[in-house]
Amino acid sequence: MPTEDFHVGSIDPKRARFPCCIVWTPLPFITWLIPFVGHLGICREDGVILDFAGPYFISVDNFAFGAVTRYVQISRDECYKLIDPEGELTWDETLRKGMQEYQNRTYNLFTCNCHSFVANNLNRLFYAGHEKWNVVTLAALVFLRGKFVSKSAVFKSFLPFFLVLGLGFFWGGLKFLIGLVGFMFVLTGWFVFGTYCFKNVIQL
Repeated sequence: MPTEDFHVGSIDPKRARFPCCIVWTPLPFITWLIPFVGHLGICREDGVILDFAGPYFISVDNFAFGAVTRYVQISRDECYKLIDPEGELTWDETLRKGMQEYQNRTYNLFTCNCHSFVANNLNRLFYAGHEKWNVVTLAALVFLRGKFVSKSAVFKSFLPFFLVLGLGFFWGGLKFLIGLVGFMFVLTGWFVFGTYCFKNVIQL
């Protein structure tokens, strides 16, 4: 499909429309303790959000856990499967295939989650010229390149963490901080080791 035939609409947070974007929102409790961990979705060309929200279930236009706070818009020119002159894939067709696959998968926070679904679609698109997207690289992409939809979204994303941090330190002191850091290392370590050291533990 020629590049000139492709048009991406405008981003409209009020209507929850994020054409060709990866979107992120905080997860209750988990993001309060680890602010770079949240819920992810990926959007169609018309901006409608798709997210793996539970066993055998892809939510359409009803983003689980609340409104989008951060997004990364994906350039078509970086999706090599779409710019292949002999290819017939479109963005929406690629996402439809990803939906069909994940509608036959069970959900597990630790092994097959919303990050897995989005990474699977990026690999189908051959985004950035490779098929090596996983839950770790995807989390880094959103955390480093994600744009906040508004100033209030920044507060929504980080205020609970700092409140928990402050109250925890006030009541628990150094023991709380050690416990929090330990929890961060255990959870992030699981995904890092599960992705790079043990094959097929973290599904894509």
